[in-house]
Amino acid sequence: MEDSPQRAVQGLGSFPWYVGGTQVLGLACVVITGVWMGSYHGGYAWDGSGQEFNVHPLCMVLGLVFLYGDAILVYRVFRNESKRNVKVLHAVLHLLALIISIVGIVAVFDFHNQNKIPNMYSLHSWCGMLTFVLFCVQWLMGLGFFLFPGMLMALRSWYLPLHVFFGLAMLAMSLATCLLGISEKLFFSIQHTYSQFVPEGILGNMLGLLLVAFGILVGYVVTREDFRRPPHPEDEALSVHFKTLTEGGGSPTSP
Repeated sequence: MEDSPQRAVQGLGSFPWYVGGTQVLGLACVVITGVWMGSYHGGYAWDGSGQEFNVHPLCMVLGLVFLYGDAILVYRVFRNESKRNVKVLHAVLHLLALIISIVGIVAVFDFHNQNKIPNMYSLHSWCGMLTFVLFCVQWLMGLGFFLFPGMLMALRSWYLPLHVFFGLAMLAMSLATCLLGISEKLFFSIQHTYSQFVPEGILGNMLGLLLVAFGILVGYVVTREDFRRPPHPEDEALSVHFKTLTEGGGSPTSP
């Protein structure tokens, strides 16, 4: 038991490398997606053409993978910052991810409508829409339970494990949806040459592997006990303050 704090300190020595690894992998995913759509499919536009479709994968990888993963990591990265500020950053990153993903969804629906292609017929689209809807619900629930005062502490304590679990579950769902989308795009684009290890196929496969690696590393950082945010007196005072406001009782001992 006495060695536990020492082990925790030693474990934190590797923490920056793991976090740096998530950023390298996440940025690589965004860049490769941008290069893939830009170099192999004509770039980006908003005119109902295939170039408008290209906005969709780039926005979804940037929003519901990279920014979403970073939003999950903020409680580990900013371990010594004010918890209230970290909560705000967590919510803002989720909001950015939401806005960018909305742009990506509008792009693909508009492309389909302009070209008389049916919407929502594939497993990729079903999984993607389910993930997006759950993401919106998770964000709204998080705002209601954790960012604004007025919620009973007992309800916060009850919802917190669900919030954490579904946060990681939806990151996994986002990644799975991306993998389905990569396979779908490759089969639509290079169906007859995919088995010949053409460069576009290799690039798409590499993107899939990098997405999986990003998800695994984010999950590891978030679930490793050594990397958890340590308790701070300010956090305890804030909890007492919220409890006093929502459940009544005497004045809190700390502001």
